Parts: sequence; C-alpha cells; structure tokens
Amino acid sequence: MTNIPSYFQTISGQTYGQERALYNLTEAAVIDCTFAGEEDGESALKESRQVIVRGCTFALRYPLWHSEMLILENSTMTETCRAPLWYVKDGVLLDADIHGVKCLRECDTIRMERVQAVSPEFGWRCRKLESADCEIESEYAFFESADLDFSNLRLKGKYSFQYVRNLHIADSNLDTKDSFWHAENVRVENSTVRGEYLGWYSDGLTLVNCKIIGTQPFCYCKNLTLIDCELVDCDLAFEYSEVQADVRGHIVSVKNPRSGRICADSIGEIIRGGAVYPCQCDIVVRGEA
Repeated sequence: MTNIPSYFQTISGQTYGQERALYNLTEAAVIDCTFAGEEDGESALKESRQVIVRGCTFALRYPLWHSEMLILENSTMTETCRAPLWYVKDGVLLDADIHGVKCLRECDTIRMERVQAVSPEFGWRCRKLESADCEIESEYAFFESADLDFSNLRLKGKYSFQYVRNLHIADSNLDTKDSFWHAENVRVENSTVRGEYLGWYSDGLTLVNCKIIGTQPFCYCKNLTLIDCELVDCDLAFEYSEVQADVRGHIVSVKNPRSGRICADSIGEIIRGGAVYPCQCDIVVRGEA
C-alpha cells in the first residue's frame, strides 16, 4: 500500500456524481469514495496532479483525463466508466479492477501491477508501459503503442499488439489472433502464444523458448527469428518471410519462405512453387542427410 505524504489533503468516504467534481485536485488522497449518481457527471478527477486514489469505485465517464503523477490502487472501474484513463502521465495502477471500455489511451509512463481489465481497445497509442502479473481481456489491445515491457501477462483478445514498436514480453500466456501485425522490434520469451495468422507483416519479431499454436503463422515477415520454439498445429507457415528459425518438434507445413533458414525435427509438408516472389530459404529437417 502506498504511503500518503503528510502534506496531502485527504478526502474520504464521499460520493460524487456532479460534473468535474474534483477537477484539478492537487496533492491529495482520495480514499473509499464513490463516483456515481443521478447527475451523471463526467471528468471527476480531470487535470489532477499528485493524487493517490485508493479503494474507490468509478461508474461515470472520463474520470481521469490529463492526470499527472497518479497512483490508482485497490479501486474498481465499472462497465459504465467509459474511457477512464486518457492522456495520463506518470501513473501507477495497483490491484485495480477495470471494466470501462477504451481504458488507457495516449498515456505516457504507466506501470501496472496485478491489474485485471476487461476493456475493448485497451492501451491504444500509449508510450512506456510496464506490466507485471496482470490479466487483460481486450478485443483490440495495445494498438500503435511503443516502448512496452510486460511480464506474467495473461491476455485474451483478438487483434493484439498491432503496429506496436519496441515490445518485450516474458513468462506470459497470450490467447489472441492476428497479433503482432506490422509490429516492429518485438521480443517474446518463455511464453505461450495461441492464435491464427500471428505476426504477419512484422519487422524484427523474435520469439525465444515459446510455444506457438495456430494456423498460418509468420507470413510476410522481415527479420523474423525463432529460437528453441515449438510450433503446434502450425500449417502454411512462413510464407514470403525472411526467417531464421530453430524449431523443436514438428511443423505441419511450410510454404514458400522467402529467405533464411528453417530447421525443425520434422516437417509434414514443404510447399514450394507457385510463388509470387523468389523464394530461396534453406529448409532443414534434423537427422536427414
């Protein structure tokens, strides 16, 4: 639990429903308050500075926009709390339960720990996000965000990490499809990645000691690297990709990789021919002459 500085104002046990109820609040702790009511007011804590929000419930729209030096802990944002955190700088989210649609957009330097979020379009166009031990369900997560570092992330969604730049993920479980499309400079380690059409059009995608599950992964990639990875139910893989892949176990099928080297214990089918581009990748099955 975050220590509250002695010079902070403390606001405790209140209910606020009006528009901009605590607008531009500075150097304050907001404890066990509820933001709800018939007034249906928006932007309760907009433009706040150096504020600790603890044990609060938010049910109204846009409560934390343009906040700086924010700590939000042990708090809940309900499904009616639309777009709760936008344009936040220097924020920490601890043990928060978030259900507001479009949470985290255009935010800068945010750390999340033990956050549970169910929020479509989560984390769009953010910079410098860190996450540890979080669970996120989002149909379209982290679109066009950059400088991300996640550990022990449990992600469920569809179109995740599209157009991201400078992303590191470790010890995580990603259940998603169409993820990492057009992503640049991404490294995923010691993780399970499940979904269809993974990593298309990416540049600089590296996976190390990962389990990858799903059809038609890694097509049209540049600078793709797989190190000590397992591919499960992966067919028509690597089409038109520049790839260096060291795969444990079996690949269902490989189709027209453009260049590089693919090595696996076994490959069900190697498809060459009918390609639009020149394809000269070296494909090796271990143990074969």
